[in-house]
Amino acid sequence: MGRVEGKTAFVTGGASGLGEAMVRLLVKEGARVVVADVDVARGQALAAEIAWPEERALFVELDVSDEDGWDRAMAATIAWAGKLNILVNNAGVAIGGDMEMSLAAWRKTMAINLDGTFLGTRAAIRTISLCGEPGSIINVSSTMGMTAEPTTAAYSTSKGGVRNLTKAAAVHCATHKLPIRANSIHPGMCVTPMVRDYLEQHPEALESQIASHPIGHLGEPNDIAYGVLYLASDESKFMLGSELVIDGGYLM
Repeated sequence: MGRVEGKTAFVTGGASGLGEAMVRLLVKEGARVVVADVDVARGQALAAEIAWPEERALFVELDVSDEDGWDRAMAATIAWAGKLNILVNNAGVAIGGDMEMSLAAWRKTMAINLDGTFLGTRAAIRTISLCGEPGSIINVSSTMGMTAEPTTAAYSTSKGGVRNLTKAAAVHCATHKLPIRANSIHPGMCVTPMVRDYLEQHPEALESQIASHPIGHLGEPNDIAYGVLYLASDESKFMLGSELVIDGGYLM
């Protein structure tokens, strides 16, 4: 317990799925957490649940592709907690499509997955730098950021971008002597509400998805949340620009 005690974290897409698991675990381990999401109802409900009896969570409405929204979110974080130590760029969309997909779908994927991660990383570097404490930026990429399937043209491109954006941020911070680490995390398929809905609509896909993970089962949100906790904590102080793959052997 207490692996991130005294730290303030900011998690995008924090209202549900992987993000919710990250929020709950970071709070359990001692952090105060800003839950950022476009889903106001779910985000407010989660923050209210966690905030009682001690104020450990704050909800902030945020569209990660909105540059001004990031400025407001960082200001709200500082007003609430007085500092920022950890950013988890988790918000994302998985719009399927091959090389014949529409430009609109391509641009929406890039705006949220890649532009949103850039804006968040830039905002966090600026904000953490003003706080006088070490920081950790964790960008959620994917195994699809290291490979691709026929229907993941935009998604794989965006997540591959997140992978290398993280390295650019890491070397930027190192070059400017900023005490901020940036690393990426690469989940395999986990049973989130979104994935569960998909599998309910396409039950024939479950067997093939499990078969593609040599460990013999799909992941759970906490499998990824524990990786985020490690990267958020001082235990990972020697990791910079690295890739933490948690995929049940999918890439293998």
